[in-house]
Amino acid sequence: MVGASMFRYAAVAAAGALLAFGGLQVVHAAAEAPLRGPQGSATEPARLIKTADGHFWADGTADGATVHFLVDTGASSVFLTPDDARRLGLDPSNLIYNQTVRTVGGDSLAASVKIDSLSVAGVRVPDVDALVIGRGLPASLLGMSYLGRLSRFEATPSTLVLNR
Repeated sequence: MVGASMFRYAAVAAAGALLAFGGLQVVHAAAEAPLRGPQGSATEPARLIKTADGHFWADGTADGATVHFLVDTGASSVFLTPDDARRLGLDPSNLIYNQTVRTVGGDSLAASVKIDSLSVAGVRVPDVDALVIGRGLPASLLGMSYLGRLSRFEATPSTLVLNR
């Protein structure tokens, strides 16, 4: 029993020495190294900077069209304005508005659509569910049907970090 006790003591002492002499920094630096993708390509996290209005805005590419999104972690889905839906090649007048959604401006009807590919700052997500809202939305929203498909996203006081 004395041998096992001495071994535990030596292991604790070695861990303490690593902490005291900065050995933990090497582990910490390795944890922050870029993730490697399928072909070994670096996949750096995307960083969105908070704008002067206190919000995070992102220019995304949805099915080849540029859309200016307000990032909204409280939105269950990606929401598109009728103008942005047109940019994606959709005809808002031909959509079926059969879903009631609650917005800041009150209840509105929305139509369900699928975005084949949505990229924000290089972070691409395929097959994203979205809603085209009939009225009451001044900007398209980047909501949880996109954000929830990421491995991680993190908000700091000035930056929103998106990880694939």
